Amino acid sequence: MSAPPPPPPTPKHLLRSHATQVSVLYISDDDERIYSGDASGIVVVTSTRSLRAIASWRAHTDGLLGVQEWTDRVITHGRDNKLHVWKAVRESARELGGSAALPGLQTPELCYSMDVNALNYCRFSLLPLTGEAHRAGEREALVAVPNLVESSLADIWTLPGRQRLHATIGKNEQETPAKDGRGVRNAIGIIMSMHLSSVPHPHAAGRACLRLLCGYENGSVTMWGYTREDKETSIEGIGWTSLWTVRLHVESVMALTVSMDGTFALSVSADHLIGRYNITEAECATDPNEACSAFKTKHPGNACVTIKDDGKVCAVGGWDGRVRLYSTKSFKPLGTLAYHKKGCQCVAFAHSQPNPTSSTITLGHPDGDDEDEDEMTEKEKAGRTRWLVSGGQDSRVAIWPLMQFGKT
Repeated sequence: MSAPPPPPPTPKHLLRSHATQVSVLYISDDDERIYSGDASGIVVVTSTRSLRAIASWRAHTDGLLGVQEWTDRVITHGRDNKLHVWKAVRESARELGGSAALPGLQTPELCYSMDVNALNYCRFSLLPLTGEAHRAGEREALVAVPNLVESSLADIWTLPGRQRLHATIGKNEQETPAKDGRGVRNAIGIIMSMHLSSVPHPHAAGRACLRLLCGYENGSVTMWGYTREDKETSIEGIGWTSLWTVRLHVESVMALTVSMDGTFALSVSADHLIGRYNITEAECATDPNEACSAFKTKHPGNACVTIKDDGKVCAVGGWDGRVRLYSTKSFKPLGTLAYHKKGCQCVAFAHSQPNPTSSTITLGHPDGDDEDEDEMTEKEKAGRTRWLVSGGQDSRVAIWPLMQFGKT
C-alpha cells in the first residue's frame, strides 16, 4: 500500500507590511533581505533573519515595476516614469538581537534618478559590468528599458553615468514602429518584458557581445544581438540584428525570465502555455522553432515566472492566486502552493548558494561581537536557501519552505 500524499504546504511566514497589492519581489544575493514593492509606490526591505522590516519608504508616486539590489545600491523602477538608485540599507547588529518591538524604519538616501517610459509595465533589466568594460564612477553597469517615445523599441543606458549607449533597438526591423507609447500599430506590439545579457566575443578574448531578449505584446520573443565592432554606441537601432524570433503564445507575454547560466528562458502569458527557449541552440539553429517549445498546462492566466538558480525548477504565479511548481526539463507538475486569495503578482526563489559580499556588513557598534552571525544555525541557513517568496493582490507576502526536489 502506497504512502499517503504529504499534506499541502503552508507558508512559513506572512509579511503584512503592505496596504496595497504587492507587485514586485527580490531576494538579495546573500539571502539576507527580501525587497517587496506595491501598487502605491512603497518599498519594504525585510530581514530574513528577524523577519522584521528594516526599511520602508515611498520610492515612487505610482506602482512598482521592479526592484533590485546592486552592490551597495538599490534600484527601483516605477509607473511614475522614474528609475531611482538609492543607497542600500542594512540591518544593524542591535536590531538583529533586539526586542520584538519595531525600531524606527530606515529610509535610504536617493543617489540619482532617470526618466523612463513606464507605459509598457515592463521592468528594467540590469547587467553589471566587469573587467575592461567596467569604468568606476561612469560605467559600472548597463540598464535596458523601453524607449522613451516608442514602446516597441528598447534603449540601453550606463550607470551611474546615465549615458544612452544604444537607442531604439529593433527599429531597423520594424516597418511601422509605434508613433507613441499607446497607439501601437506595428505587428509585434509593445515590449512586455526584457533581459539584457552578454556573451563572449567569438574572436576577441576578453571582449563580450551584448544580447537583449524581449517578449512582446503579440506573444513573440526575439533575441537581439549587437553585431558592430567598430562602434560601441548606436542610434536608430543600427548594428542591432534579430538573431531569432519565435512566437509560442497566442496572448501577450506577461513575464519572461532567464536561467542563471543563461542557457534557456521561460515565458508565461494569459494563455495556458509555458514557453521554453533554448537560447544557444536557437541562435545556431536553421529554424529556431526547433529549439523552442510550448508546454500546455491546465491553468490559463499566468502573471509571473521565476527559475531556481540550479535551473531545475520553476515557479509560476497565476491569476487565481496559486503558485505552481514545475520541472524545467519535463514540465512535470511538482506541487501547488495555495494561500493568496487574489492574483499572485510576483515570485522569487532564494539562492541555493548565497553569495556573501561586503554589502552584508551590518551597522552595529564598533565593539560589537559576532554573536549576531550565530543567530541562525547552519541548519536554518540551509533551510533558508530553499525558500520561495510570493506576493499577491491581497497585499500579502508569503514565505514558503520547499523540499529538496532531487531529480526532476
